[in-house]
Amino acid sequence: MTLNDKIIKLLKGAKEASFALANISAKDKDAALSRMSLDLLKNTKYLLSENSKDVALANEIGLSESLVDRLTLTEKRVKEMADSLKQVASLKDPVGKILRQWKRPNGLIIKKISVPIGVIGIVYESRPNVTSDCAGLCLKSGNACVLRGGSEAINSNLAIHSVITKSLRGFNIPESAITIIDVADRQAVDILLKQDGLIDVVIPRGGESLIRYVAENSLIPVIKHYKGVCHLYVDKDADFKMAMDIMLNAKVQRPGVCNAIEKMLVHRDIAAKFLPQAARVLDDKGVELRGSLETLSILKGIKKATEKDWYEEYLDLILTIKVVKNVDEAVSHINKYGSGHSDAIVTKNKKAAEKFLKEVDSACVYHNASTRFTDGYQFGMGAEIGISTDKIHARGPMALEELCTYKYVILGSGQTRS
Repeated sequence: MTLNDKIIKLLKGAKEASFALANISAKDKDAALSRMSLDLLKNTKYLLSENSKDVALANEIGLSESLVDRLTLTEKRVKEMADSLKQVASLKDPVGKILRQWKRPNGLIIKKISVPIGVIGIVYESRPNVTSDCAGLCLKSGNACVLRGGSEAINSNLAIHSVITKSLRGFNIPESAITIIDVADRQAVDILLKQDGLIDVVIPRGGESLIRYVAENSLIPVIKHYKGVCHLYVDKDADFKMAMDIMLNAKVQRPGVCNAIEKMLVHRDIAAKFLPQAARVLDDKGVELRGSLETLSILKGIKKATEKDWYEEYLDLILTIKVVKNVDEAVSHINKYGSGHSDAIVTKNKKAAEKFLKEVDSACVYHNASTRFTDGYQFGMGAEIGISTDKIHARGPMALEELCTYKYVILGSGQTRS
């Protein structure tokens, strides 16, 4: 069997499963999700063992520390994966919800009802938890999913897939509802992206190059989960301690994730006092600083930022800093260089905060909180397919509601159109 034939066969199985899911009750979906959660915990040792193979190879080929961290599973992270599935199970079923209903003068009753999209293709890199998160959300929302993870995490992804699909047995849910492409060859992605008759939407999760490749080569509609060039703006009326705490959390806790800040903007009136303090604590954490000319006049010896730096998502312990004259310049800078992901202001000035929250054109905007909260689990959604930086259909953390579309159901009593 050729690679093309193999993938077509898998996708046809997923398509059939998407129709079967229409007849699965909310109770059975929730019971299956709960079983998946328990089975992940029961198989923690096996999952960590398989993950260690991927981590060893990643270290051998010299992936950065932050990328290895994205790849690594721990007992805590397996528990988080299990908890995520458990939380998804506890949420209200999004399918069959009457979004709107009205009656026409001729007696027709029209209902707008939420329904699954169908088959969701997910192309992703590095993070093994994506496998279980996406599978759980798709199952709950009545969608079949086709998962194609990166070669760097293939052992981890296959192990997770093996555990959670076995959990489906006994709930009348076909295992092909959670399909995985177990081929590391890039050609598999090219084949998948051409199957617009079998997949309804593709969601890429990963680096900028992957997302661009999928968007440029897909015949299937794409919801882009683009890079996270996230900003923190420290206003002149900021509480310094709060700003330091948020800065450290947003940059240092997990620098290799899309909701970590990559740029910091500081109001000119406080820059001379705030920046040296910030630089000391960032240096203690091993963060490399780059800056604008005005920043360099305050922080001697740091690297000068290039135009490319302002657009770049480092996913590493690197932070580029710019001194700005006011909140207007901060907003203008973010709207020019940001990726529309997550941006935050720290200030006690209500007017400045309102201006920032209203005018920054990003999926998630924060006042006095870390951008690291841009996450489906943290938002109470159970998990997320990803963080959409698109504006149409889904924006921000994409979870159950965003995995549904709608159809119109029209009830009549013999009406005909004149």
